Amino acid sequence: MGAEAENHQQKPGSVPNPNPNPNPISEAQFLAWKRRKDADASAKKDEATSKRAEDIAAGLVQMNGRELFVHEPWVFDNNLY
Repeated sequence: MGAEAENHQQKPGSVPNPNPNPNPISEAQFLAWKRRKDADASAKKDEATSKRAEDIAAGLVQMNGRELFVHEPWVFDNNLY
């Protein structure tokens, strides 16, 4: 155990690497990756939203209050009686 702990300690006089990533990416590469990542996240969210709408229309899932107000506003109308 002592030998393993010694291997993880820095040697005296050594300078830590200021850039731990030896292959930095350019700003354009980063922005392209970020756009792709955001597009993927947006596509997943849109897919989940449309799936939920289909399930509600089919009566497979229970609506929350906001969805109930959109689909069945008469439930919230106090002037019926």
